[in-house]
Parts: sequence; structure tokens; C-alpha cells
Amino acid sequence: MSKSLRRVQSALEATGLTIDIRETDDSARTAEGAAAAVGCAVDQIAKSIIFRGEASGHVVLFLTAGGNRVDPVKATAVAGQTLGKADADLIRAETGFAIGGVAPVGHLRKIEAYLDPRLLEFDTVWAAAGTPRHVFAIAPGDLLRVTGATQADFTA
Repeated sequence: MSKSLRRVQSALEATGLTIDIRETDDSARTAEGAAAAVGCAVDQIAKSIIFRGEASGHVVLFLTAGGNRVDPVKATAVAGQTLGKADADLIRAETGFAIGGVAPVGHLRKIEAYLDPRLLEFDTVWAAAGTPRHVFAIAPGDLLRVTGATQADFTA
């Protein structure tokens, strides 16, 4: 088991959740591919979209339904700071994950996070488990709780 995958599993277990992590093929790098791999609707995929907070210099995480796009103007208003592109080095340094496998939990530092209310419309959603090939299912209310995210309207 990879270090990243183990960190996600440990973070989830520390919250009292027992989560089954599923390995997929390389198609899970996109929301559409992940949905096909696990047999769910695209909007049941909780995408981890990362921006760089220009004032803070740290990453800001937006967990959004797979079919939604983050609106930069709305996201900036929600975050209370101008947002820019987070490069791969910053993402890895603060989350511990490579792009394509950024999990919503198990980060190397506390990360400001926001959750798309669309995800709360489902009984189960799926999120990356620290690698581009691993995902886990979770109740959206549990996802909100374990990430410490704030519900917000930031999608286009």
C-alpha cells in the first residue's frame, strides 16, 4: 500500500469511519472515468479542485460534484481572497498528494475547504483516496464532517 493511500485510510479511521477503498484502472483520473469505474452518476464523484490563495499563499480545496465546474468569481468570494493556479509542487507540499489523486482528507497540513451542496443530494459519493487509481465511498454528511469543509455556492 502506498504512503498516500495509507495516510487517507488512517485519516478516515481516526474519525471513526471504516471505509472500503477500491482500486480502479487509470480511467479514474477524471470524474467521468471514476463514475464509470464504480458504477455511479458523475455528480456522485467528489472532485478535489485546488487553488492557491493569493493572500495566504496556501492551497484552498473545493470539493465539487463531478459534473460541476468551479466558478472562479464565486470561489474567490467564498474564500475571501483572490485565487490563482496552484502548481503541482505546492499541491504536493501541502496535501501530500499528486494531481489526479488529491484526497479530501489526510493532508500534510490543515487546509481550508469548501463543499458543493450538490454532493449532499446523494446517499453516497466517491472521492480520491490519495492515488489516481484509488477511490472510496462515503456518505456526503460524513465527508462534510471529516473534511471540516464549509458548504458554499461556488459552481458555475
